Amino acid sequence: AKTARKGLSTYRLEVQGRAAHSGIDPERGVSAIAELAEQIRRVLALADPLRGTTLNVGAMAGGVAVNVVAPEAWAEIEARYGSAGEGRRVDTALRTLEPVLPGASLSLERGQNRPPLERTAGVVRLYQHARRLAAELGFVLGEGSTGGASDGCLTAALGVPTLDGLGVQGDGAHTPDEYILIDDLPRRVALLARLFETL
Repeated sequence: AKTARKGLSTYRLEVQGRAAHSGIDPERGVSAIAELAEQIRRVLALADPLRGTTLNVGAMAGGVAVNVVAPEAWAEIEARYGSAGEGRRVDTALRTLEPVLPGASLSLERGQNRPPLERTAGVVRLYQHARRLAAELGFVLGEGSTGGASDGCLTAALGVPTLDGLGVQGDGAHTPDEYILIDDLPRRVALLARLFETL
């Protein structure tokens, strides 16, 4: 059972530069790709592994032709964080990025957002209740956390004690090799039924 999940925010960072012929008059151009490279370094520097905060630039593109100083470029950024405070820190830092190259400009758009499911006292009590029910059914319900976000993050952010990850065991999430353990289905269904009966 998951008693903590990281929050998730996605962003699209767009850079505007100025086109110029790369052989005839490159000095008239402002490379959006060069600016984006500088910004990516700053974005990735916001990570704080000790606090569980990671940033990933998962997609990027830019330019129009090999002989043109790139007039535009963009990158898609994902931030994951274990606390609401860390999410705010990263959001503020991304929104205050400044261009490095004279003549370049930046725009940032926030996309998907899931607050973290934090391990509160209410979450712990709910987990302990579920663990007792699992013991009555003859198995041990372990406790864990994950970097993956879910809709449980939304209820937790409202202050509702939330227990997540109660589905069947398996492995290989989001890969062609993802699987579940069919033999685990009956006891998981039984646990869910007992939770519905006792909450």
